[in-house]
Amino acid sequence: MDRLTEYFDQIKGLIVVYGGRVVLAIVVLFIGLWIIKWIVKLASKAMHNRDVNESLRPFLTSIISILLRIMLVISVAGMIGIQVTAFIAVLGAAGLAIGLALQGSLANFAGGVLILLLKPFKVGDFIDTGSHSGTIREIQIFYTYMTTTQNQEVIIPNGELSNNALKNYSFYDTRRLDITFGIGYNDDIDLAKSILDNLVKEDSRFLTDPAHDVFVKDLADSSVIIHLRAWLKSSDYWDVTNNLNEKVKKAFDAENVSIPFPQRDIHMIKE
Repeated sequence: MDRLTEYFDQIKGLIVVYGGRVVLAIVVLFIGLWIIKWIVKLASKAMHNRDVNESLRPFLTSIISILLRIMLVISVAGMIGIQVTAFIAVLGAAGLAIGLALQGSLANFAGGVLILLLKPFKVGDFIDTGSHSGTIREIQIFYTYMTTTQNQEVIIPNGELSNNALKNYSFYDTRRLDITFGIGYNDDIDLAKSILDNLVKEDSRFLTDPAHDVFVKDLADSSVIIHLRAWLKSSDYWDVTNNLNEKVKKAFDAENVSIPFPQRDIHMIKE
């Protein structure tokens, strides 16, 4: 009986010491969970308004929720009187070990998050990474899928894309075409420029603002270099470019404007 009374006394002492802390911790826990739920909803709405990729939204909201819940549990445990220093150290060590083991994957994951958030390119854009060029077919968390002009599938790690320079030819709605043609020194420069000028005016895909320009760029060894500079919609760029050389060649032939090939005069000296 005395031992039972002693146990009750110990329990009463614990209630006196920790009862208030436990009640306060429970209140803080419920309030914290409500605040976390509100923050997650607010973050989800913000991501929707900023047009964040749909496949990324649930993951980001889950990460936010988990991190906030861990912080809340640690805070509540500290309020009760539980030593959380060792627990935090274990979490840190585990996180470091996992990070080292998954270094490459984490780099690709981080790159995917940055690409989906910052949007340096999107699905349908034509980009050039230096080693690959093509149209973006799909962007996932770890990898980006590209289709080349030869209809080849290229799978690129997102870490590589986010850490290196790339050209996005579809970023702007318009794109400038720069192309040169060589004519013979005996040909009429004004006629050649007029031919190029008419070809641009006849094709409605060329933009009138900014206006196109045709000028002599260089006097080369075997030809006079004429430069055409004109603006197009990015979606029309390749169709126009791929057909322009043929149109120019036929138009030059019709007007007897030559396109000389490089040549050298060799003088033989007899001794």
